[in-house]
Amino acid sequence: MRLCLARSGVRRTWTVELRPEPGGPVLVCHQCTHRGGQLAGSAARTELVAHLALHARRDPLPAHLRICQCHERGCSWHPRHRGCHGPIRLLLVREQGGRLWRLTDACTACAASTSQSAVVPDTVLGTAAAPPGHVKVRRRRRPKEPDSQTRVREMLSYFAAALPAETSAGARMLALQCALRMNVSAQARLSFGVLRSLRLETAADAWCELRDAGLIRTLPSDERAVVVQILDAGLLTQHPARPDRLRAADWAMRGFCPARTGSTPPLQLAALFAIAWTDRGTGQGTTEMEQMSRECGSTIAALPPLLDQLVTAGVLTTWQAVREDGELRWRIGPNGFYYHAGSEIS
Repeated sequence: MRLCLARSGVRRTWTVELRPEPGGPVLVCHQCTHRGGQLAGSAARTELVAHLALHARRDPLPAHLRICQCHERGCSWHPRHRGCHGPIRLLLVREQGGRLWRLTDACTACAASTSQSAVVPDTVLGTAAAPPGHVKVRRRRRPKEPDSQTRVREMLSYFAAALPAETSAGARMLALQCALRMNVSAQARLSFGVLRSLRLETAADAWCELRDAGLIRTLPSDERAVVVQILDAGLLTQHPARPDRLRAADWAMRGFCPARTGSTPPLQLAALFAIAWTDRGTGQGTTEMEQMSRECGSTIAALPPLLDQLVTAGVLTTWQAVREDGELRWRIGPNGFYYHAGSEIS
């Protein structure tokens, strides 16, 4: 066991207590005279962590002088182990069912042996509260992978398997927007402005299809939006970065812009599918006829007329079906190039 010979003049342990009161818990600090007012259940933990972090910021100590504080207590805060070793970390510990919280210096070995604890990253304490009047300049967030084109392509493929084969193109577009716009509570809010852009502001049948498929449940809405609860558990596992998903939702909505591809949902969805499956470098797209019909909620026989209309609208320049293997090829047109060319809608 490593012996602790040096002693620091700064006590690197801070403890706060949540004392129950009739109107709610009260925060009491064991190191200072702080005794806050009564807290709501959801705000209690936030305030106590902030108070402990304030103590740690006010009592800084060079890393080479910090020692494992539980060694000072004879390691009574955790079960016995082979001894202290590893870098010193700040450890947040919860005791007595959440009534007592402690922030302390602990070595890596003791931190791993302490139950109901979590190591506090140094970056958390390094970010102090900004002084009054200070304007913080925020860096622009960089989108994370996958990009919008890939997200939309993956969602179209997912709904081809998750929704009944007879689900209409309009319902599939609504499902795509709901999946990309849902929040952490799996709820999605589609404003009537978005629905008008999709030419689906009066698509009551499409919403019924999604309810009958078990994908959504409608919630009380207002005069400005339709709100739904998403019931498909598989959608909860998609990438958690909601700003990137909202970017993809906007990319998809602009991709089948009615001004370019007409006002029918089948034509709009066919345009989005073609753009999503177009290679950015070559401007060419390849897929199977069966795959496009499945993801667009159409039949194979209905695809040629849709593709001809996309050529007329300028979304595609040419398309070709290889009947031997059922392969479909196309080249993107001038009205589809902007979305294909790699631009992320900001």
